[in-house]
Order: sequence, then C-alpha cells, then structure tokens
Amino acid sequence: MVMSAAMEAVRARIRDVPDFPQKGIVFKDITPVLADPTTFREVIDAFVARWKDERISKVVGIESRGFLFAAPLAYALGAGLTIARKPGKLPWETIREVYSLEYGENSLELHIDAVKAGERVLVVDDVLATGGTADAVGRLVTRQGATLVAYSFLVELGFLGGAKRLGREHVHALLSY
Repeated sequence: MVMSAAMEAVRARIRDVPDFPQKGIVFKDITPVLADPTTFREVIDAFVARWKDERISKVVGIESRGFLFAAPLAYALGAGLTIARKPGKLPWETIREVYSLEYGENSLELHIDAVKAGERVLVVDDVLATGGTADAVGRLVTRQGATLVAYSFLVELGFLGGAKRLGREHVHALLSY
C-alpha cells in the first residue's frame, strides 16, 4: 500500500520506546504526533476523510488516548461524542463489559444512555493491539441497540492480531506496523 506524504510524516513522529511499560515491549509513543500541530491536523483530517460519508451519528472514544482523536473527529463529522471509561469513572448509571487480559480481566463502561438504538456508531482509539478493549466497547454499543459501523485507530499493531479478532472488514487504521 502506498502511503501519502502526510501519513509518512505522521509515522516519522511516532517514537519507539523500548522496554516500556515492561521489558520486551516496544511502545509506540504517539505524543510527538499530538504535540505537532501539522501532524495532529493530518491525522484528524485523514480520519474525517475516511468517515465523512458514512452517516456516523455517534463517536465513542476509548479511555484515554482514544478521547484525543474521538472528540475532534465527532466535531468534524457533526456527530455526538461519548466515552468508554474504566469502572467507577463515569458519574451516572452505566453498563459494563468485561474483557480478558493475558493475566486476568478488565472492564469498560458506558453510560446507559450513551448510545441509542438506531444510531450509527464509530469506535475510536489510538492503537489497536490485541483488540480486547475495542471488542468490549463494540459489545457495549451493540447491547444498547446501536449499529456498530466500524473501529478506527491511528495505529494498528498487526502482529498482535487485533483486526482478526474484531473482523478485518470492520477495522480502519491510518498506520500499520
């Protein structure tokens, strides 16, 4: 796949941090992308270009870096914004979805009125790794009767199999490693 000059510039800003958060992991640090107004704008513009014709009515940002992309994307699309958070972080009634980690479990929550039946929902996060968190959010969306249009990410770590877990046809990533 040929990458645009804009996405090449974004890729060049992503910093590899070895052995973070633990030994053997190479963390993809997106903070330099966010710090540079040109590359941050390129990212948001690329998301908007992909989703502008899909009649998205709600964008769900996954805690916490997903919020950084979901908010400007929702604004640009004229869609509502809601957030999926860790348990106990949302102030009103919630629904919860548990997902498995390599060692144990975690969960995410949405307000019970965050998405409604018939809404067309896009789930957004910064990085797709194994797909566990995104899958949990997708289940929260569909449990409320909304249509899960797709998942969209800045970065996909293809070697971890997240797109396969979510269904490749439902996954969009601006950059893949």
